[in-house]
Order: sequence, then C-alpha cells, then structure tokens
Amino acid sequence: MPEFSVRSSKRVEAIDITGQVMNAIKGQAGKLLHVYTPHTTCGIIINEDADPDVMRDIIERFGKLAPADDPYRHREGNSDAHIKAVLTGASVSVPFTGNSPALGTWQGIFLMEFDGPRERRILVTVI
Repeated sequence: MPEFSVRSSKRVEAIDITGQVMNAIKGQAGKLLHVYTPHTTCGIIINEDADPDVMRDIIERFGKLAPADDPYRHREGNSDAHIKAVLTGASVSVPFTGNSPALGTWQGIFLMEFDGPRERRILVTVI
C-alpha cells in the first residue's frame, strides 16, 4: 500500500496533498481511490483548491465550532483538535473515471492539521 508523510508547520492548517496522492497512485488503475490518515487530531477532506480563502474560512469556522481555549476535560490541551478531526473524518474515497480519480475541476484533497506542527502519515489505496 503506497504511503507518504506530510509535515505541518502550524497548529492548524490545510495542506493540499492532491499532488502527493496522485504521485502515490501513478500507474495504478482501479474503481476507487481511498486516502486515509491513522491519526486522531487531523483529518482528510475534499474541497476547493482554487481559492485559498475557502480553506481560511473553513479553518476559521472550525475554530468557532471547537475553540482551542474552551475548558475541556482532556488534559493534553488538544481536545479541540480531536473534535475537529471527528468533524472532518480520517479518510475520503473518490471513484475512478478511466485511469484517474474523478475529482471535480476545483476539487483538491487536503490534510487538515489541527494539532501541529507534526509529521503525518497518509495511506493511499486503489481498489
């Protein structure tokens, strides 16, 4: 199973990993692409990759939904990251059209980092 690592540089950020995913599956054909991260404080999403303001807006809204400074019970200080990771999910699936994933014109695959900076593993499967 192909995999790669991504290093975040901020506590919260959206990292476009579309190119790395495409590199990881180069030459493979199938019916379905599955992208997964085995971590509990980051997520994987598909959204617009043309206008960076979209990701800025999403990150800002997540901050309002689960503020970092709320009085959470979890003592590590990253409960907000766990909540945001639940909201995004740890994986996405994309059907194949011909020999490539059927991403929309403006779509990209993003690692959503909520507890960085860290190094994250991304596992890619073509079924």
